[in-house]
Amino acid sequence: MQAIRPFKKLLVANRGEIAIRVFRAASELQIRTVAVYTYEDRYSLHRYKADEAYQIGEDDDPLRPYLDTEEIVRVALENGVDAIHPGYGFLSENVAFARKCREAGIVFVGPDPEIMENLGDKVAAKNLARQLSIPMIEDSRQPLVSAAVALEEARRIGFPVIVKAASGGGGRGMRVVREESALPSEYAEASGEALKAFGDGTVFLEKFIEEPKHIEVQLLGDRHGNLVHLHERDCSVQRRFQKVVEIAPCISLSSQTKEHLFGYALKLGRAVGYNNAGTVEFLIDADETPYFIEVNPRIQVEHTVTEEVTGVDLVRAQLLIAMGYSLSDPEIGIPSQESVEVSGVAIQCRITTEDPSNEFKPDYGTLIAYRSAGGMGIRLDAGSAYAGAKISPFFDSLLVKVTAWGRTLPGTANRMHRALREFRIRGVKTNIGFLLNLLQNETFQNGAATVNFIKDNPRLLTPPDWQDRGTKMLRYLADVIVNGHPDVPKRDPNAVFFPRPFRPATGTPRFRKAPATACCATAARPLCSGLRPNPAFSIPTRPSATPTSRSWPPGCARTIWSG
Repeated sequence: MQAIRPFKKLLVANRGEIAIRVFRAASELQIRTVAVYTYEDRYSLHRYKADEAYQIGEDDDPLRPYLDTEEIVRVALENGVDAIHPGYGFLSENVAFARKCREAGIVFVGPDPEIMENLGDKVAAKNLARQLSIPMIEDSRQPLVSAAVALEEARRIGFPVIVKAASGGGGRGMRVVREESALPSEYAEASGEALKAFGDGTVFLEKFIEEPKHIEVQLLGDRHGNLVHLHERDCSVQRRFQKVVEIAPCISLSSQTKEHLFGYALKLGRAVGYNNAGTVEFLIDADETPYFIEVNPRIQVEHTVTEEVTGVDLVRAQLLIAMGYSLSDPEIGIPSQESVEVSGVAIQCRITTEDPSNEFKPDYGTLIAYRSAGGMGIRLDAGSAYAGAKISPFFDSLLVKVTAWGRTLPGTANRMHRALREFRIRGVKTNIGFLLNLLQNETFQNGAATVNFIKDNPRLLTPPDWQDRGTKMLRYLADVIVNGHPDVPKRDPNAVFFPRPFRPATGTPRFRKAPATACCATAARPLCSGLRPNPAFSIPTRPSATPTSRSWPPGCARTIWSG
């Protein structure tokens, strides 16, 4: 039996909204938090949400320090850190980093390095799935050490194929290749992108499945041999293999297919003794035949929808499991698989600083205005989203994750639509208009979207005809104030302006300050005189037990109420 080891101080080796998300869970558990940030991120909110924050890297190095395992562990050791949470991306699936934490006596909040080796590497995970007779897509069988080897394997599999990075996720290092002539260049690009994003340029090939749904199963295991699934998420709405909108649960799959997916996911997890949060991902074809594709041994961006429909705080559970708690302990509260129930439907939309009408090109600059949404069933997970925030070109374009909950998918979509309409984000382009179009689409509301949904519906990319009159007026006024008006390039100091005529109202007495206890002042005498004889303006009065009489102007009430 593993002893409970409470954490006193937790470092998050990440940035943005996921760092803030982990800090909040740690704060609820009375754990002191530590942030790391690069100079480029010195104004990022995650720095200020932590109890302590330390810069890593040089001032001219905006991104690489987040991948510097030596520097992060050094900061942790120098500041008495008990545990490190990697978030998602960056070092979250880096086995060497997990081992380095263990060697330094620091708990890595995630599965053991040995489990990550078996599942985090996509090639190793597919080999394990093949041994367990889990249905899979045909893939490459030898290491792709060159473009020539990749071409040989692609010919055996048959085109179209997809090139995928062995490490990492988020759509990076992925390319669909339909012709032999395109493979060498796509292989080189995918490998280079994977090396830059994850520090590992290894890639492999798979047969490309047309029009599938992308379904993933959330796993949660402890260090006492317990493992449960938290049902499934529908992540089919994607662009360039990057998830955009996620739904939990999937309303279009049969219960029988779901049970098959749960069984496959649990079989994989039990085979390696999985002991933290992780996700098993599948593609489902039109006949609802499932194909295993990968395991992500970390928290996912879209974990919020699972939390909303199950009521399980996944990040809090991660921390407690890493301390040694069992799933059945009251701190986590999952005594059995049957205790994990699904209620309603949740949707997560990722608001990004991208231009959907220009192939989702990222946009950068300063947020000159920011107003977020709220209301029943709306959850916001934001990074540095506030007026004046600088959107950097060095980081992901995610601005804020919006999660809506409702009883049905159409109802939740309508609630999300209302929430997105409340946002006011000025200074950079966003994908809100695209999301509004998507949420009203009938195919989406029926849960029938596949991974080609965005590509097959280009009209979704046309934003609403917003005028943004407020921002235009402010810019116009600022331009006139600073630069003058083009019709009046400069002011003539000798110009004579006619004074504005002022005509005081005739018969209006001069106002003077009324006594504190008076109901009207002398200036109100004409009004009172006019109202008094008119029955339409008579005001009923109630007698006072202790009336106070004073000398009032004619036509005014003579009684006021003490108290």
